Amino acid sequence: MLGKPGCHLCDDARAVITEVLTGFPAVTFDEKSILDDPALLDEYAEEIPVVLIDGRVHTIWRVDPDRLQAALS
Repeated sequence: MLGKPGCHLCDDARAVITEVLTGFPAVTFDEKSILDDPALLDEYAEEIPVVLIDGRVHTIWRVDPDRLQAALS
């Protein structure tokens, strides 16, 4: 997930991702702050959080738990 500190949508997305991943113990979850990478900040400044699966954008802003679970299945 791409996000930044103090982002309430990122907090919401993290909670959904964490809950969904309880059903996928082999899947890892990494979080990266766009503030640490100028290229990511430039590209995603107005679109966080960004959830990526295998390096591809799955969703931005709000994470739908059913859609995420289907994508991981």
